[in-house]
Amino acid sequence: MTYADGEAAGAGGEQERERVHTTGDRLLETVKRIVREGNARRIVIRNDEDKVILEFPLTAGVVGAALLPVWAAVGAVAALVGNCSIEVERREERGAEGEEDTV
Repeated sequence: MTYADGEAAGAGGEQERERVHTTGDRLLETVKRIVREGNARRIVIRNDEDKVILEFPLTAGVVGAALLPVWAAVGAVAALVGNCSIEVERREERGAEGEEDTV
C-alpha cells in the first residue's frame, strides 16, 4: 500500500520497506495509522538530513496502553521537526502472489 503523502521504498526478501514523507504536525497521525494496519514490524523516523531520530520495533498484538510511551516519544519528535520521513518495515503477507495450486 502506498500512502497519498508517501512513496514506496522497495521490497526485498521476506519484508517490504516503505518510506512515507510527512510533516511534523501530521507525524503522530501517520504513525498511528500505520500501527492500526497491523502488519508493520519496525518504524524508523528520519529528519530532512536522513538521520534517524526515533526507531522502534512493533510486536504483533501490541495495543492500547502498551503504546503510550511510543505515542509520547512520537509527539515529542513531532514538536521538534518540520519535514520528516517514516520508514516502515512490514511483514510479508502469506497467500500473496506467486503461490501455485497443487492438485
